[in-house]
Amino acid sequence: MPRISYVNPDDLEDPELREALHLAVLKSTPRPEIQAVRAHQPEVLRAFIYTWARLFKGGVVDLHLKELCRLRVSQTLNCNY
Repeated sequence: MPRISYVNPDDLEDPELREALHLAVLKSTPRPEIQAVRAHQPEVLRAFIYTWARLFKGGVVDLHLKELCRLRVSQTLNCNY
């Protein structure tokens, strides 16, 4: 059992944040449980959503290369990615 509860997406009043949590569940990335914890602080979740969109979804580096970088970082940290 986590020590920090997960926010239920349907309990969020902000439609943008609610949609972000629903998309995380649907796509499994970013990890939905982490997004549900961030949702306790809406400004933190919003900042993450913005950063994720700009850096991971956008930019000039190919998405597959970004995934390889994520994999390498997780292996370096023994993260079981």
